[in-house]
Amino acid sequence: MSGTPQPSAAVRPALPSLRSRLLRHVLVPLALTWFAGAAISVLVANGFTQRAFDRALLDDAYAVAANVRLKDGALDLALTSRELKSVLFDQVETVYFAVLLPDGTQLSGNASLPVPPPRGDDAYRFSDISYRGRALRAVRVRVNEPQAFEVVTAQTVHARSAMLRGVLLYSVVSQVLLLGLLAFWMRRVIQAELQPLTDFQTALAERDARDLDPVVVESSTRDLQHLGGAVNGLLERVAQGVRAQREFAGNVAHELRTPLAGIRALAAYGLAQKDPAVWREQLAGVADSEARTSHLVDQLLALALADEVRGDMPRQPLALNELVRDAVLPFLPRADAAGVDLGARGLEQPVRVAGQAVLIEGVVNNLIDNALRYGRPQEPGAAPRITVEIVREGPDGANVVLAVLDNGPGIDPDLRAELLQRWAQGREGERLGQGAGLGLAIVARYADLLGARLVLGTGPDGQGLRVGLVFAPA
Repeated sequence: MSGTPQPSAAVRPALPSLRSRLLRHVLVPLALTWFAGAAISVLVANGFTQRAFDRALLDDAYAVAANVRLKDGALDLALTSRELKSVLFDQVETVYFAVLLPDGTQLSGNASLPVPPPRGDDAYRFSDISYRGRALRAVRVRVNEPQAFEVVTAQTVHARSAMLRGVLLYSVVSQVLLLGLLAFWMRRVIQAELQPLTDFQTALAERDARDLDPVVVESSTRDLQHLGGAVNGLLERVAQGVRAQREFAGNVAHELRTPLAGIRALAAYGLAQKDPAVWREQLAGVADSEARTSHLVDQLLALALADEVRGDMPRQPLALNELVRDAVLPFLPRADAAGVDLGARGLEQPVRVAGQAVLIEGVVNNLIDNALRYGRPQEPGAAPRITVEIVREGPDGANVVLAVLDNGPGIDPDLRAELLQRWAQGREGERLGQGAGLGLAIVARYADLLGARLVLGTGPDGQGLRVGLVFAPA
């Protein structure tokens, strides 16, 4: 191989923390909204300030107009220069004025103030002008008594600009300080609120892979409580799966040891013999042991599957009569070969229940298999019978019952609860040496997953066994 270095995997960029994302998503819109509000407040304050300054400027114009008199048939300003300075005095601003006749001739004041006249019938008009390189705010007032004339007053805008700068400065600085305090407070609060999540993450990271016990969650919020519940629920389901796998492995190792040892003993004995008849007999024993072993493995797998999928198989509406009919048909050849009368009742009418098809088929298969193995009558000459039926019970026939009946030896009522446990066999099973005591345990587990009630009773005429599943109304 060449020594050319291989390209390394692309390094994913570090993702931002939830704390920083929360701060960004909260503070950025808040800051924009806050500064927009501050800008609107400054504009409103500036508008009211400008109106106050304009009102003072207009008052100066009217004060000058009030001192214009009619003297010898002509207009005359009855104010000395000292009196004018007193009327138009301003400690900060430089004030200009002019009194204009209707023909534009200046009666008094500063010449060439470029102030536009009022529009239409308006009595006055404000405007911003430039005079001798200075920015001025001006007003031009139209007066009709004692004769028509106009008064112009204008002043520099130093005070207005200074006030606007002050409002902007104090508003922005205060907003920035408040936003900084809010960011500090929110960072601490968010950190405190997210600390249980950090502790939860640390507890999960430090936990051993074999430890599937629930994680203790300090639920400061409903969301964290739901997250903790979801994680602990997942751990519980994983633990159930692990327990099912361990139990399945243990059951397989324990239960297959004996039949495999028997098969090995039969094969060893047959190999030690020279008589073909003995070989045939031993091979028949091997085939019989293999069949029982395969049946045991199938039951163990079914039980492990039931343990693993607990709660994960949603129920849906099914045609029970069709499922049961399809499940019974494959057993007819085996029943005929064993001389068993296998029949069915109640399958001609449509019946619907809520369940899972694979579980219902598993129930029917296990119950018929158990009946074929153990449901033979003890009376000499009595014909074995097995009946699969669907009936309605309860008030107004609300409950649907799927039952399998036989005329065999039945089960002692005191032992029925015990036989629903794994590896429990009745006297007939022990006498026949068949099975491993898993059939009814599988049916009980399937009934639990189907939400049905398992009932063990007596067969027809008080003989045999009747195993029924009672489905709740759909």
